[in-house]
Amino acid sequence: MDQSISAQEYHDFRAFLESACGIALGDNKHYLVKSRLGRLMAESGIPSIGDLVDQLRRNSRPGLREQVVDAMTTNETLWFRDNAPFDILKHHILPELCGKRMRPIRIWSAACSSGQEPYSISMMIQEYQGSNPGCLAAGTQIIATDISPTMVKEARAGLYESAALARGLSDERKRRFFTKKGDQWETKDEIRKRITFSEMNLIKKDYHGIGKFDVIFCRNVLIYFSCDVKRNIISNFSKALEPGGYLFLGASESISGYSDLFEMVRCHGGIVYRLIDK
Repeated sequence: MDQSISAQEYHDFRAFLESACGIALGDNKHYLVKSRLGRLMAESGIPSIGDLVDQLRRNSRPGLREQVVDAMTTNETLWFRDNAPFDILKHHILPELCGKRMRPIRIWSAACSSGQEPYSISMMIQEYQGSNPGCLAAGTQIIATDISPTMVKEARAGLYESAALARGLSDERKRRFFTKKGDQWETKDEIRKRITFSEMNLIKKDYHGIGKFDVIFCRNVLIYFSCDVKRNIISNFSKALEPGGYLFLGASESISGYSDLFEMVRCHGGIVYRLIDK
C-alpha cells in the first residue's frame, strides 16, 4: 500500500464513507485511514487509496464495500457500559411499562457491535423478571442491529473469550448467564432466545421494516455522523418509537439542536430521552 494519501484521494474516500455508512471523517484523519485499511489493501493487492476508491465506485470486487465499511467502523464495547442506562431501564422504564403494557415489550439495540449491549439488556430483563414474577408480558423482544456483517455474525454466536467477559461483567453474572464451551464462554439460551440479530444501516431512509419499539439504545454512535445525518436518524427513531417511548444516547451525545420531539428525563444518575406523547 502506498503510505501517502493525496488531498484528492482523501476527499474521495471521505465522500464514499459518508455516503456508504454516514461516518464523517475529520480533515486530518489520514493516519486513521491508513491504519484501518492497510492490512485489507495489502491482502487485496490494492496499491493506493485512489485505486481503492476507483474499485469501490465501479463495484468491481464483490464484498469490498462491506469490508471497507467494516474496517472503518469503531467496535469498542463492553458489558453494562456506563451502568446508568441499565439502572434506568431496571428502576424506571420497566416498572413503568409493566403498569401500562399488556403486550410484549420491544427494545432495539442499534449499532450493537459484538453483542455486549443487547446481551446486557437481556440479562437485566432476566433479573427484573426474577424479582418481579409475572410483571412483564411473555415474549419480550430485543432487536439488535449493526452495519457490520462481521459483528452481527460474532454477536449472534454469543461466544466470548474470558478477557472479553472481564470488561464490565461480574463473576456472579458470568456464572449465572454463561456456560463454558472449550476456551470460550457461551451465553445461555434464556438470554439468547429473546434477541434477534440482523444487519442494518442507520442512514437508510426509514425503519418501517423492524416495527415499533418501547425503548431504543443507540449509544456512542451519533458522534461519528454529520449534523444532517444525526438529524435524520433521530427523526427516524422518533417514528420507530411508541408514544412515550425512550431513547438512550451515549454520555457525550445530546439530542439538543436535532429534534424537539423528545424531552430529557434525568433519573438514577443518568439521562434518557422520552418521545413526547402528543
